[in-house]
Amino acid sequence: MQRKALTQATVVGTLLQLAMVIGGHSNPQIANLFTVGGMGISAVAGVLYSVGARGGSGGSAAAGGAIAGAGSGLLGIIVSYLLGDVPAGVLGFGTVSSGVTGLIGALAGHAIAGRRSA
Repeated sequence: MQRKALTQATVVGTLLQLAMVIGGHSNPQIANLFTVGGMGISAVAGVLYSVGARGGSGGSAAAGGAIAGAGSGLLGIIVSYLLGDVPAGVLGFGTVSSGVTGLIGALAGHAIAGRRSA
């Protein structure tokens, strides 16, 4: 796993998650998109990891994407919970869902990057 790519993907994912959570705290239309938006952002974090970690295996891309997706998702969910916008249960299933979508995003990014270099 490549630490620099993981850090960058997690930071970008976290910033996007926080922007969504803060926007959703005062805008119910954004809050209605927390589930889809949060998982989409985690998928983007996964893609970013796999693109940044060029040359790694599909397995390492999947692991890095899962960590970046879950990490950024968890931080966003913690802030949303502290703001009173989501129940505590979301901390668990939301983090797992974010990890899965990060993994999927990383595998997609790995496949696309592999086609470009071939």
